[in-house]
Amino acid sequence: MNISIVGTGYVGLVTGVGLAEIGHHVTCIDIDEEKIRKLKRGISPIYEPGIESLILKNISEGRLDFTASFAEGARLADVVYLAVGTPTGIDGQIDMTYFNKAASEIAEVIIHPTVVVIKSTVPVGTNASLQKLMDKKAKHKVSVVSNPEFLREGMALRDLFEGDRIVIGAENEESIQIMERINSPFNIPVVATSSKSAELIKYASNAFLATKISFINEIANLCDRVGADIQEVSFGMGLDKRIGSQFLQAGIGYGGSCFPKDTLGLLQIAKESDMDFPLLQEVIQTNSRQQKILVKKLLAKLDTVKGKKIAILGIAFKPNTDDVREAPALKIMGELSNQGAIIYAYDPVVKKHSSALPQNIRVVDTIEDALNQADAALIVTEWEEIKALQAKEFKKWMKHPVVFDGRNCFDPDEMLRLEVNYQSIGRGGEQKVLILK
Repeated sequence: MNISIVGTGYVGLVTGVGLAEIGHHVTCIDIDEEKIRKLKRGISPIYEPGIESLILKNISEGRLDFTASFAEGARLADVVYLAVGTPTGIDGQIDMTYFNKAASEIAEVIIHPTVVVIKSTVPVGTNASLQKLMDKKAKHKVSVVSNPEFLREGMALRDLFEGDRIVIGAENEESIQIMERINSPFNIPVVATSSKSAELIKYASNAFLATKISFINEIANLCDRVGADIQEVSFGMGLDKRIGSQFLQAGIGYGGSCFPKDTLGLLQIAKESDMDFPLLQEVIQTNSRQQKILVKKLLAKLDTVKGKKIAILGIAFKPNTDDVREAPALKIMGELSNQGAIIYAYDPVVKKHSSALPQNIRVVDTIEDALNQADAALIVTEWEEIKALQAKEFKKWMKHPVVFDGRNCFDPDEMLRLEVNYQSIGRGGEQKVLILK
């Protein structure tokens, strides 16, 4: 099929490349002309392992193209995907400005019957309101379908090709069948629902995972109080098939472009439906507290950080991405900077030119540069090269080998043996996790 994708962020670009890879002809549309010029050369605007090789492959094989023109991009499309950003404000209000503008542009350029697919995360009822817009503005019949994404940054291509399910929400059976044909090469189970159910599945899924993270972090904090080990507790819990082991890794809270936005968004949807959602409110508040826990531990150890060099290892909200949206590192660095700390930060992908970083943060090129003569180090993102550090390197490079591990990357006994002052999250107990064989 001829498919157009509006938006070349994480969702739009990964979706476009994936659909091209399974045989469709895909044109990606974005109003950023510089981004389009780079994409035509195979340069991805996002850091996602494997994405650039697939872009170049599908360009060379004639299945993938990029344009800044809505008219050119959608002219021959049988199906148009809307994958533009829907940011959430601090009050949880979902900003539909970009989405509505893109939808209006598409309505103007449709020249034959078309299926318009909502890939963006949108409030419940958006499918119906978009259908009304298309009925009013488009010169040809348009059927609107909800098809929420479930892509994890850093693993987005894997999630696309090996996903658990594909959700399709529509009231038009013909549109559902078209979407099933488009996605059939993925060989992933399809769940067909009403449009409102599809819209809510996305929010509910992310909110549930956020709840699981906040819960295990609170259990970790309890472990610190009572002397238990969160890794043993998580391991034992995860063996229960009703619970599962995923998202039971204690740490410094969730961040990124989805969980913070979607929990707030779901809370706003509940509010607009005149419903209280205290459980979700507590999930959000718990996460906010957890992101500050390393600073709390650091201040308890040093009393003051004014004038002290603090090393931050990891800036991105998770490994294998350059995304710093709602990253715990930003809040940690901001708090320490406000208290007069001299901050040296290292991340293998996030570089000093990132506009999201505080002005007074020194982003360095190596881990050693960050740790050199540091009074303390905070492990914020569990990149493999950070996890590969050895206790002796902290002792060799740092002025004072004081390490606060927000991702439980290291062996406390090894740190103790080499006289590194080491604190992690929820590992107050002395026993090790028993691996069943």
